[in-house]
Amino acid sequence: QVRLAESGGGLAQAGGSLRLSCAVSGGTLSSYAMGWFRQAPGKEREFVAGITLSGGNTGYADSVKDRFTISRDNAKNTVYLRMNSLKPDDTAVYYCAADPRSSWYKRDRVSYNYWGQGTQVTVSS
Repeated sequence: QVRLAESGGGLAQAGGSLRLSCAVSGGTLSSYAMGWFRQAPGKEREFVAGITLSGGNTGYADSVKDRFTISRDNAKNTVYLRMNSLKPDDTAVYYCAADPRSSWYKRDRVSYNYWGQGTQVTVSS
């Protein structure tokens, strides 16, 4: 059974940085396109960033472009999300997700079969 486990969330000040990790077990990371999503209180879960199977292509939501960076280390079975210049609006629970059916990441959450439990990120002003 494939399992995803996020870590690295916490409290940061506006302008600060955090790095989230997503460890994949029970499966091989190199078989999945990966995405990061987030959900703020009272809002729907939204796409943040995605990375292709090979890691050669990435995509971002407009709200995080040029501030966040997604990467993957298939040898370590881990995906990362580096978050710089954090804003209070980035406060949310962050989830990683795996799509075993495509080599390209998708921006819709229904395309992803596997999800982690989420990690809380809180940015203070």
